[in-house]
Amino acid sequence: MLGMRGVRLGLQMPGLFATQVKAIAQATAKLLSEGLHPHPEIMVPLVATVAEFVPIKKEASEIFEKTMKENNQEFDPVIGTMIELPRAALTAERIAEEADFFSFGTNDLTQTTWGFSRDDVESEFVGAYLERGILGTSPFESIDVFGVGELVKMAVKKGRATKPVMMMGVCGEHGGDPTSIHFFAQIGLDYVSCSPFRVPIARLEVGRAALNAVKGSDSR
Repeated sequence: MLGMRGVRLGLQMPGLFATQVKAIAQATAKLLSEGLHPHPEIMVPLVATVAEFVPIKKEASEIFEKTMKENNQEFDPVIGTMIELPRAALTAERIAEEADFFSFGTNDLTQTTWGFSRDDVESEFVGAYLERGILGTSPFESIDVFGVGELVKMAVKKGRATKPVMMMGVCGEHGGDPTSIHFFAQIGLDYVSCSPFRVPIARLEVGRAALNAVKGSDSR
């Protein structure tokens, strides 16, 4: 979990990310040539500092530019990052200077904030914590509002201080949890993404959250 993965792996293994971005760029060019309107987004994972994000963004932009030029096309890629580490949330205003969007990876953000691996603790002691009342619910099932949620809220505020209309959303199981969805709506996130089987519930709760927002606006 805390080792060589995400953006770290891409920085240490030249060509790894480039290969993936090239495939996306070529697919984009193909769809454009067919008269379609693709909207690919490049999302860089596990960024802790903007200094990690910048070289990956530069490489991806250059690949897209070259591919589009070869096909006599124009297309500006949307390149953002996942906020999965506390440091990323704490320095969101800096990362927002370079990123086009934020996607909060709340599964990993929960692991790195609480300091434990989901695979280990869910089978080892989360059940016991729930029985003893140490936890009211598993932080992997519903967002930990006071800890992880506070980091997300802070990052949203910091990011939008740099880019007021920056697109921000959530990627993970919390995106399909009703309680979490209402929290995300309250702090101003634009979308949620979750596992396919959670999509019906997510759509319903997003609708309810939108109605609540309208009602709240009317009451004021």
